[in-house]
Amino acid sequence: MPIPSARRQTGAPSGHGVRAVSPAATATAADAVELRALAESYAHGADRGDKEAFLSAFHPDGRLIVFTNTDDPEPRSVREGHEALSAIPEMLRRYDKTFHFVGNHRYAVDGDTASGEVYCMAHHLTNDADGATDFVMLIRYLDSYRRDPGGAWRIAEREVRPDWTESRRC
Repeated sequence: MPIPSARRQTGAPSGHGVRAVSPAATATAADAVELRALAESYAHGADRGDKEAFLSAFHPDGRLIVFTNTDDPEPRSVREGHEALSAIPEMLRRYDKTFHFVGNHRYAVDGDTASGEVYCMAHHLTNDADGATDFVMLIRYLDSYRRDPGGAWRIAEREVRPDWTESRRC
């Protein structure tokens, strides 16, 4: 199923163009609320080091595919399954604070599967003797979802596609 307006149309590699979504494929209000809650659980778990909240967003066999830059053809890393994914909140503890602010959300639902795009501005703060540095990432999460046996939505696969990164002195 196509991801609604998932990627930039110009300058992107083949297959990364903007895709149209039929009105019949758009999410219901209830689906959109549930799917958005997954992004919020992911962000909360990442920022608070809450492994359970972070993993609750994913299917037990869920995949997290991380790219260094949005247009890279190959990922920097792939983690599959709760055991591998559980390391993410711990890895983020190398920063003094993180703040993942989720914004725009778009979804296309097809029965018990869905696709979506979620925008995120992620701050990664490191304190030092001269103040602090904030490593900022402007991210698009390109997601595939499916319902679990109980009917709840979970992330089946999430691509982390940073559109922009910068370091700021604080």
